[in-house]
Formats: sequence, structure tokens, C-alpha cells
Amino acid sequence: MDCAEEVSMLKKELIPLLGDDSRLSFDVMNEILSVAQGGTEVTQEAIQQAVARTGMQALVWKEGTRPEAPEGVIQRWGRTWLAGLSAMMTAAGFVTHAIHAGSFRQALGSEGMGLASPTPLIVRVLYGMGILAGAWFVLPRAFLALRRLQPDMNLLMVISVLGAAWIGDWLEAATVACLFSISLLLEKWSVGHARRAVETLLDLTPPLARLLHPDGQQQEVPPDQVPVGSTLLVKPGERFALDGVVVQGSSFVNQAPMTGESVPVAKEPGDPVFAGTINGDGALEMRSTKTAGTTTLAHLIRMVSEAQSRRSHSEQWVERFAQIYTPLVLMLALALFMVPPMFLGGDWADWFYRALVLLVIACPCALVISTPVSIVAGIAAAARQGVLIKGGAYLELPGRLRAMAFDKTGTLTKGQLQVVEVVPLNGHSANELLERAAGLEAHSEHPLGKAIAAHAHQQGIEVRPVQDYQVVPGKGATAKFEGRSFWIGSRRFLEEQGQGTDEIRSQLDTLSLRGVTIVAVGNEHHLCGYLGLADTVRPRAAEAIKELHQLGIAPVVMLTGDSSATANAIAHATGVDEVKAELLPADKVAQIESLVSQHVAVAMVGDGVNDAPAMARASLGIAMGAAGSDTALETADIALMSDDLSRLPWLIRHSRRTLAIIQANITFALVVKFIFVALTLFGFASMWAAIAADMGASLLVILNGLRLLQPRDGRNLPCTLNRPAS
Repeated sequence: MDCAEEVSMLKKELIPLLGDDSRLSFDVMNEILSVAQGGTEVTQEAIQQAVARTGMQALVWKEGTRPEAPEGVIQRWGRTWLAGLSAMMTAAGFVTHAIHAGSFRQALGSEGMGLASPTPLIVRVLYGMGILAGAWFVLPRAFLALRRLQPDMNLLMVISVLGAAWIGDWLEAATVACLFSISLLLEKWSVGHARRAVETLLDLTPPLARLLHPDGQQQEVPPDQVPVGSTLLVKPGERFALDGVVVQGSSFVNQAPMTGESVPVAKEPGDPVFAGTINGDGALEMRSTKTAGTTTLAHLIRMVSEAQSRRSHSEQWVERFAQIYTPLVLMLALALFMVPPMFLGGDWADWFYRALVLLVIACPCALVISTPVSIVAGIAAAARQGVLIKGGAYLELPGRLRAMAFDKTGTLTKGQLQVVEVVPLNGHSANELLERAAGLEAHSEHPLGKAIAAHAHQQGIEVRPVQDYQVVPGKGATAKFEGRSFWIGSRRFLEEQGQGTDEIRSQLDTLSLRGVTIVAVGNEHHLCGYLGLADTVRPRAAEAIKELHQLGIAPVVMLTGDSSATANAIAHATGVDEVKAELLPADKVAQIESLVSQHVAVAMVGDGVNDAPAMARASLGIAMGAAGSDTALETADIALMSDDLSRLPWLIRHSRRTLAIIQANITFALVVKFIFVALTLFGFASMWAAIAADMGASLLVILNGLRLLQPRDGRNLPCTLNRPAS
């Protein structure tokens, strides 16, 4: 199963058995047909027989395995060998004919109806063998189309070949069959090439994981035999076999194979690591958190494969067009054969030949293959860049976007509070203030307290213990530090201590307008100073939004449940056009509905959890930082595996490039058809030239589509680090 046409053939056989197509799913990338349980009970044998009627073979598939086809020349190398055999028999027939006729020129002109010298028997046998080899895989499908009265390109080709042989044009019949088999071989090669691009993801997981036992012994075992919670050792340059958390050691990890990040990421105890990523120059001990079949990499591979069954609008258009186009061509060919001889005095043999040429020209090979190859290549290329696209429709949509909405927390910002201001007062130093604050917050579980403690640790400040620590609910805490009483708390707590002045209030008002949260520190005599904490903007957020504007995405809107002051501060820092603050989840949905009504194609970018309703209502849902988040992977239409907002402009450019290539391929294929139709009507086209042109068009659209596998933006190329250990 390699293309949309074969999927259509399978549906025609299986839907009558199952009642409808709701239980069918097709993974063209991995050649897997799935039939869900429920409804009409159908046996495995009945499904295999139905598949066999299409000329294909169904083998039983089990999770984690790939069934091998029965050994044999036809099964393993059928298309390649038969195409080669067809070419050799056609060439042998032509050479033999030339020997009998006295020259190659005589052989070319000695066939066809009304000619005195019939084609020698040995030549017809050789040509016949070439025809049979070239049409071997086509005949069953043509018969199925005829039996169902649903003509397709296989039936068109068989009629053309048989017609040419019937009128004595054996060379043309064999040439058409040979070239058509080569075009089918090209189609299989192109899909296989794109398939291998995705299958390289499978090679990211090492075959063995180094398991550490409690007694210090090391054991190399397959990843699927490692239970959750096991301790693993990953040496420098090796790939991680499973998802987990670092428990000992520090290193830089190349996450480009998973997330497309261009810079290695520092990893310390407590940091997550993912299967398939590459350890840098430090040994790490990690604790596994997922089994081999549930890692983020396994999830990514599975969802990329499933994406192939979700067909794009262009693919659906081509399929609908072909359903009308093919019967129309048959009727036009019949009219071309009948009308001129009956009403205009034309020669029956001449117009019969032209009708056959028209059937060959009309074969929609290049048209049918142009879109699926581009879609598969586009999805595979995006996966390499850390962008998971769940289907062809979602690959096309970003290129048509007119507006985009962002969640604030965790999307435009990091979603973690950080100390951004340290302002000592009344003779205290910044280190003294931070030391007092960290000591007072050492026992706190509040996010503000944790952020202050983390900042003190980063600054290398030693936190000394406090005495008589007491929490003041909703306000702060008090404690003794080296025998003296200190307090820490909110601006309200500061006012209650009676230590606020007009100058201090003015400073704090300015910070509040910037979305900064204030934590004040004081003693019984005076205010020692204050710290400002804020959820900081992601490093490339402003640059990404600027690029979105340059790409014509406007407006860019922020939707948040946070306060207006904080939201406006983030909006000013990032450059978004509009801010909608203090929203409940239902309010976000309403805002998206309003944007969709105005701009039609609207994307919602969020974390994939609390933004799920708004993402579902948008034309396109995009989840940020999906690596390690199953919820984000499941929720969105597109998932950015890293937290890199620069992937959004890249995605839009990639989508537009894909759309441009698809449109160019379709236009080119149709123009070639129309040119040769005109040449046929005026008697200037031959069958072998028509099929050669069609094959050439097929090859060009295939190569054009496969260009998508090569990234255009050098900034997004995966980084390089130490080579994985062999």
C-alpha cells in the first residue's frame, strides 16, 4: 500500500463488508491497515480475501513488529524486476524486428492497421512478454475497476495497450506498458524515500540500555525490558534509551533529534531527558519514568505515522477531480473514435489510434502522485525540525492563517517566576537582602519563596538558618535571624508594618505596572529592601512575533487570565497587537470565535492543557513544549516539541512552501495533459511519446515534492554534538 489510489481501492472492497468506513484507518507510511472492532463482525480471512481482490496482499500485523512478505522474486523485487524485464523484452522485440525488416527505420514504420507486412511471430511474442511483464500489477486492478464500473488510470492504460496490440502497433503497446510500469516504480520509490525519512526516527533509540543495579553492577538490556523507576547510566556520546529524570551528574544534551533545538541543553539532577537524544561530555545517571513503548519518541513516531491517514484538502480535491476526470476521458475517447469517421469522413484506423493516444495521455499518474508525495515529505521534514503535524490538512492550514492568538503563561512566557529586581535600602547590600529573604523563605512552599531560594542558590549565597519561623496567612512570614526579628511579605504586609513611604510607593507602583510582583523584607526598625519577581518572556518571543507580522499574520492577540497590568507588560515586551486579560476558559473560547468570524483562518497557541477548549475552537490548535507532555501531544493539531517560538514562523514558511509546490505540481501535470490532448486532436502525438511525457511529468513532480525534505532555513538545522558511541 503506497498511495491514495490503493487506499481508495481497499475502501471499495472493505466498506461493503464493514458497512461504513468509520472502522477503517490507513497508515500509508508504514503500510498498515487497521480495522476496529465493533459493528458487523468480519473474520480475518474475509478481510484478507477482500484485500487480495485488489491485487494486494494482507499480512497479520502485531504491535512492535513488521511482518515480512513471503520470500520470492515477485514478492520482494516484483515491480523492479518486472519493469526491467518489460524493458528488456521490448528492446529485444524491437532489435529482432529491425533484423527482420532490414533496419531500425523499417521496423518503426512497418506496424499498424492497413500495412502489408505483418509483424513477425517471434517479434510479437517478445513484445507480448514485455506487455505482460509491464502490466502484471496493473491487470488485477483494471479488472476490478471494470467489474465495479468505476474506471481508473489502470483501466485506461490496459485499454490503450490492448487496443494498440489489436491494431498491430505492438511496439507502441509494449512501450506504453513498459513506461507505465516504470512510472509506478517511481511512485513506489518516492513514497518509500519519504517513508525512510520518517523511519530514521526509529533508529534514534539505541538497541541496549545500561542498567545500574543497587550493588553497582552494570547490565546491558533491551529498552523494552527496563521497568519504570530503574536507574540507567548514559555515558558521553551515547543516546538515551528511555525517557527519565537525571539523578546524578551534569552534561549538555543534544535534543535536536527530538525537538529540533539548535543548541545543546544543560542537564542537572532533576531535569528531564528524552529517549533518542544524545548525551554530551558528561556521564549521567537517570531514573526511567516511562516504558519503551510510551516514551515521547515512541509517541512521536506513532503520531507521525497516523498523520498519513488524515488527508489534506489538496489530496481530497485531486481524488474528487480524478473521479470525474477519468470517466469523462473515456467518453471523450469514444467520441473521438466514433464522430470523425461517422460524420466527417475520417479514417477509422487513424481516429481509433488517436483515441488510444488520448487514453494514454489522460492517465492521471502525475496528477494523482503530485500531492501525496509532497504531503508525506512535508510532514517528515517538519518532524525532523521538532514540529509534529498530525495530518495533511494541518500541514496546509498554517500557510493560510490570517490571525494568531497566544496564551501568556507558559507560551509567551516561561511560566516560572524569577527574581528580576533586587533593591536594597537603608544601608543594606544586595547580597545581605537576598540572604535574609532566602533564609526567611527556606521553609516556604509558595512559588514566590521557591523562586527567591533558587535565585539565591544561583548567586552562590549561603542560606543560614532562622529561628522562630511563623507564617502570617495571606501576607508573609516572620522569623529571627541572628537574634534579630525580620519579616517578609507582600506590599500589603509592608503597609501594615508602617514602613511604606511615598517614594517607596511610587517605585512599587512603577514595578506593578510592569507586571512585577513585590516581596518586601524588613526588621523592627526599617525596610531593608524589596525584591521584584515576574514570569519572564521567552528569549525569542519578540523576534518570533515580529517575523509573524512580516509574514502577514495580523492581529497577534494575547489571551490570558492574568491581570491587565501583567498582561500589558508582557504584550509591550513581545510586540503583540491586542491584549485580552482576566479571561476565564469560556471567555477565551468566545474571543477565538470572534477572531474566526473576522479572519476565518485563526490559530491558537497554548500549552495544550488549560487552553484545550480554545485550541479546539480555533482553525488550528498549536501546543507549545509538547516534549514530555502526552496531553499536549493529544490536544493539538500541531505540537512544537520544544519551547522555541521561532518554530512558528518556520512552520508558516514551510506550509506556504508546501502549498506552492503542490499547486505547481498540479498545474504542471494538467498543462502537460492539455498540451498533449491538443496534439492528439491534430494528429501530432503518439502513444509512446504521450506515456514518456507522462512519466517525465511524474518524475518531475516527485522530485519537486521531495525537495521539502531539505530545510530552507539554516537557523533551524539540528545542532551537532559528540557522535553517539558505536
